[in-house]
Amino acid sequence: MSNLVVLVGYMGSGKSSVGRKLAVKMDLPFIDLDDLIEQVEGKSISEIFEKQGVLHFRKLEREVLENTLRENLNAVIAVGGGTPCYYNNMDMINEHGLSIYLRANVPQLSRRLFPERMQRPIIESQQSLESLQEFIGKHLFERSPFYERAHETLDVGLIDLDEVVQHCEHIINQRKTAE
Repeated sequence: MSNLVVLVGYMGSGKSSVGRKLAVKMDLPFIDLDDLIEQVEGKSISEIFEKQGVLHFRKLEREVLENTLRENLNAVIAVGGGTPCYYNNMDMINEHGLSIYLRANVPQLSRRLFPERMQRPIIESQQSLESLQEFIGKHLFERSPFYERAHETLDVGLIDLDEVVQHCEHIINQRKTAE
């Protein structure tokens, strides 16, 4: 039986932070897909977007995701916010492991992302909190159907990081008990 857990959700939902802590608690390796893409390409995500374009990035992301899922039966993986929304990535994620959607609402995401928007190519042009909220609202509306295909959904907006990790552990243990 595999111990592969894949965290999905919009940027700023806490996938990487939760993933790192969850991996430590479960004594599993942690893989941040965006970090892995940067290693493979030798460039930051921003540079890849800027120099090679979104299409190149999505193809590269798909390839790295496929290889990572195939090679890691026991790991916690945090994927980028757009990863589940392209190709058949969400199907592939669900076939290989337990997917958990970390769901946060637009105001929560906006407050988290506004200070770091310049490091995120998709939202760097948003100059006000209001414009960012509008952008995230539309984007989340488009992406939610993909995220909601995850095996489990966890509302993360009103609970702290440690509580999110505990809830993820509970979900994982329930799944193991049911098998």
